[in-house]
Amino acid sequence: MSNFAEREALEYLVGLGETEVLEIDGKKFTTNQVYKVKDPVPAELGVTTLTALVDYIKNDIDPKYGEKLLMHVKSPERVILYSTLREDKERETYIEAKALLPDNIYFNDFLDTERFNIMLQSSFIDGKDRALLLKVVGNIKDSAVKQVGDDGVSQSATIKTGVASVHDVVVPNPVILAPFRTFPEIEQPESKFIFRMQSGPAAALFEADGGAWRNEAMSRIKKYLEDALKDIKAVKVIS
Repeated sequence: MSNFAEREALEYLVGLGETEVLEIDGKKFTTNQVYKVKDPVPAELGVTTLTALVDYIKNDIDPKYGEKLLMHVKSPERVILYSTLREDKERETYIEAKALLPDNIYFNDFLDTERFNIMLQSSFIDGKDRALLLKVVGNIKDSAVKQVGDDGVSQSATIKTGVASVHDVVVPNPVILAPFRTFPEIEQPESKFIFRMQSGPAAALFEADGGAWRNEAMSRIKKYLEDALKDIKAVKVIS
């Protein structure tokens, strides 16, 4: 809104007797709160993949690419494309990509071995430690899980090793796993987990990397977008 239009609006309010303009020490104040009329902004789009985000930019769908754009990797599952600062010092949000992630991943909670088995197979990348955990929880005998030593780290469980035989094995700990925790276009980051079992039997995974996987995932997203948009000089990617 121009200065003239703003002055007209203020004068209109004053004319209604609703607002009085005061000048104190050379500065203008009003007796009531007034708000600046904001310029119209586009409704943001929502997508679920990085591919859709890249396609939106490359196809120049909206007439805005004469300006510079800011792409912010806010988290491992969220990326937003912004405009640069407008005259009112605010940014427009053009499009947001939010990853669709599995809803059956549970950390820090003990699950029965059947649910734990399904979670591993459906929501984790195949790997050596995943296969080892599946072998343990898939063959464990329905009996007590016992501690080994006094450090509280190692455990053993009695598992079926044949039709009728059983055998005590040391439960692996920690384990390296890669759950589906970010966009499918990038390699899922691996991280350490503490694997624990209880009588029942039940099993649980506890995150043990201090959240370092988040930084790795965001770095990979940034690299993916920079490579995919290397010919679009107007877009700056930050994470």
